[in-house]
Amino acid sequence: MTILAIMRHAKSEWGQLGLADSDRPLNKRGRKAAKRVGRELEDRRIRFDQVIASPAVRVRQTLERLQHGYGQDFPITFEPAIYDASLDTLFALVRAIPGRVHAPLLIGHNPGLHQLVLALTSPDASGLREKVTENLPTAALALIEFPAVRWDEVSEGSGTVRELILPRQLED
Repeated sequence: MTILAIMRHAKSEWGQLGLADSDRPLNKRGRKAAKRVGRELEDRRIRFDQVIASPAVRVRQTLERLQHGYGQDFPITFEPAIYDASLDTLFALVRAIPGRVHAPLLIGHNPGLHQLVLALTSPDASGLREKVTENLPTAALALIEFPAVRWDEVSEGSGTVRELILPRQLED
């Protein structure tokens, strides 16, 4: 069995004129949400052996706050292709994850990550996928389980959302 976590960056700041999109930082709400998600990951005992992340500032700051709430660092690889990636690009990235990686976290941006979650999964009895059919909210994390043993065997619709963390549902 193969497990992939997909997370959208936390809420970012929009008010700084002249700032490149990739340089936008998190806002106060985003910093708080990322830390809460980190605590929730620790409470649920969800572990990652590799983080594959967009290099955007808001993603880097999401990871910093996530690690702070979680209480430990994650090994991180910054992958420029994640920034502004299409569904096809993200799907190819998942299929190219090295075999030594068993529990990766892919963190980046919508609309690509939202499309990826929907493309990789089928409706599930628990209704978790249904909760993100319209949108993958900021700082949300979906943990997807696949029957495939190797990443290059992952196919569309083969996964099931096993865990879903939505920051608005977490306590402070």
